[in-house]
Amino acid sequence: MAIDIRRRLWDLINSAWLKMSVREQRLWESVRIDPVKWSQSPYGDLGGGFWAVGVIGRIVVWYNDIEDGFNCSHYSSYGQIGEYWCNQDDLDISVRKLLGRIDDGYDLAPFVGPPRPGPYPG
Repeated sequence: MAIDIRRRLWDLINSAWLKMSVREQRLWESVRIDPVKWSQSPYGDLGGGFWAVGVIGRIVVWYNDIEDGFNCSHYSSYGQIGEYWCNQDDLDISVRKLLGRIDDGYDLAPFVGPPRPGPYPG
């Protein structure tokens, strides 16, 4: 099963690279790492996987195979994702957001947070 996930992940990475601008490709080539499984508690404790695919400073670019999307989060210990997001972005969007953080000093779009127990507040 891990082989299928890795194959799918590489397909997503390669597909996203083709959609990136030259600036985004340059950034991606500077931060990318071979996919490696990282942990995230408590959501990673439930199963599935979180795959780090890029690191810059204290930010990790990661793929959530439960939500089927990429996210950028802070981390304090290498191998441990500190913030859980479920944006379900394509990698090129996550890299674009990361470039925005570098260029502008803030996130270009909101992040979708983890699930919250209880009734819907609407």
